[in-house]
Amino acid sequence: MTRFDLTPLYRSTIGFDHLAHVFDALNSSEKKSSFPAYNVERTGELDYRISMAVAGFDRDEIQLEQRGNILTVSGVRKTEPSAEKTEILYRGFTNRDFERQFHLADDVKVNGADMVNGLLFIDLVREIPEAEKPRKIAIGQSLKAA
Repeated sequence: MTRFDLTPLYRSTIGFDHLAHVFDALNSSEKKSSFPAYNVERTGELDYRISMAVAGFDRDEIQLEQRGNILTVSGVRKTEPSAEKTEILYRGFTNRDFERQFHLADDVKVNGADMVNGLLFIDLVREIPEAEKPRKIAIGQSLKAA
């Protein structure tokens, strides 16, 4: 994997160092688990949704936390279903805890979350600050010279 030297970015920009950290995190060579499976969808012009397969987890076993620009979704099993009544001969269902992080843009916020039929839905909205919204500038009559 090719590594990029971001030193010129630090040298010539101010206040964008968090972008370099995001690139470093995305470019890290550590092997990350693909569990649980998820989709990222655009549901509107400024709306997004993360759909995550969390079959077997109860609502109280899933935690969502947004800290700055990082959304962390974690699942910790409290009990194993029907463990005392049966002997499992083959385990095809994964029965493990997980933690997955999503890097969000500065203006993306979590709007809500719900769980339906083993799928966790996290709704996100991009809130454009008033200063960055396009505005009409009226063209006045002539400017008076001093």
